[in-house]
Amino acid sequence: MNIEQAKAIPISIILDKLNLKPQRTNGHKQLYFSPLRNEKTPSFWVDTKKNLWNDYGDMEWKGGDSIHLVRAYLFYQNMDSQVSDALRWLRNMTGFIPVIQPVSDPEETPKDNNLELKYTGKITKEYLIHYGDSRGIPPSILNNYFQQSIVLNKMTGLRFHTLSMRNDLKGYELRNEKFKGCLGKKYITFIRGTQPKPAGINIFEGAFDFVSVITQRNGQPLTNDAMILHSLSNLKKATAYIRNYGYRECITWMDNDKAGLEAVKSWEEFCKTEENLQHVPMNDLYAPYKDVNAAHMAKLEL
Repeated sequence: MNIEQAKAIPISIILDKLNLKPQRTNGHKQLYFSPLRNEKTPSFWVDTKKNLWNDYGDMEWKGGDSIHLVRAYLFYQNMDSQVSDALRWLRNMTGFIPVIQPVSDPEETPKDNNLELKYTGKITKEYLIHYGDSRGIPPSILNNYFQQSIVLNKMTGLRFHTLSMRNDLKGYELRNEKFKGCLGKKYITFIRGTQPKPAGINIFEGAFDFVSVITQRNGQPLTNDAMILHSLSNLKKATAYIRNYGYRECITWMDNDKAGLEAVKSWEEFCKTEENLQHVPMNDLYAPYKDVNAAHMAKLEL
């Protein structure tokens, strides 16, 4: 384990190993009893977004990252507390849990709790089929990976039709020409490849990127496994599908924008933590376009 890998371990996991649970949560900040001394009133704050801690009752250590925390803990336990000692402790206590660096996507659409799913079925609405055609996806492939949904907006009482793709937590990604959103929990859609024990996994940022590749293969499914993130906020969750599985290639299809290129770097760093896992970014294949679907549409002159 190196320093960067150690800093990526969530502080909440370290505290959990010390049998400490959050006493209060406020957004992305959590309040704990300090692991550095006995106290009756909790004063140890963790910023889960930045993965930093502050101990307002300790004048010597005050705060820092995961390594600073472990060094402080070892110091107060009268143990060797150099950086090398902290790295050894983290490796032994966590078994080294590799994580991927989070990426913020400014185009992320917030969840709308006013939406209610009323129906899902085969795609029959002409304007949804036309929407697929406008993005270069024929009806046969559209129906293989999407459904047609009727969604109720409980606030307005209006119903509308969308394409929908179900994720692995039974939520739905919703799309039509004028609407983009999510119903239920935002999560990943995992699609098993045709090969029983595939050598690689393809990771797509969006659903239309995935079906664009399927369309270019004349509808033939991928031999390798595939994962559709639906949002860069799911990067960290995606690693659970890959960790220790034995993939030899992690093939990423991220957007060619700032957030997407940051995600490429995060995947590169994560793959270094897995034995014999090579990162294969595909961005050059569809540059200078923003994403796979944009390049696919340009090729079809749409």
